[in-house]
Amino acid sequence: MKKTDDYWKDKLSPEAFRILREKGTEYPHTGEYNLHFEAGVYNCMACKEPLFKSTTKFRSDCGWPSFDNAIEGKIRYERDTTLGMTRTEIICNSCDGHLGHVFNDGPTNTGLRYCVNSVALDFDAKQKNAE
Repeated sequence: MKKTDDYWKDKLSPEAFRILREKGTEYPHTGEYNLHFEAGVYNCMACKEPLFKSTTKFRSDCGWPSFDNAIEGKIRYERDTTLGMTRTEIICNSCDGHLGHVFNDGPTNTGLRYCVNSVALDFDAKQKNAE
C-alpha cells in the first residue's frame, strides 16, 4: 500500500501524520491506549491492518502501550540509529507507517517490549477472537 504524503495528509490527523509518516513520537503517558486493557485487536491507524492482540499487551510503565508480541507478518523491523543510540524500529508491513520501537527488555517469556505510539493504533473491540 504505497501512498503519497498528500494522500496520508488527507487521511490522517496532523499528529498521526507526524508519527506514522515522519517517524515522530508522542509524549509519554499521554496516549489513549497507554493504560487501555480491553479485549480486542490493535490495528494500524493508517491502513487498519491488525498488528497486536490485546492478549499480548502488558503494563510496562514506560509511558507507551507495550506488547510482548506482534501478529505474525504484520511488522517490519529496521535498524534505527537516530538520537545517538541503536534501536529497532517497528513499521507496519502494509503501509510503511512508523509505529515505535521494539526492545529486548520485556518482562514476559518473549523477552520483548514493543513500545508503540497510541496515535499509530486504532483499537477494535469487535475483533476479540481475531487470529
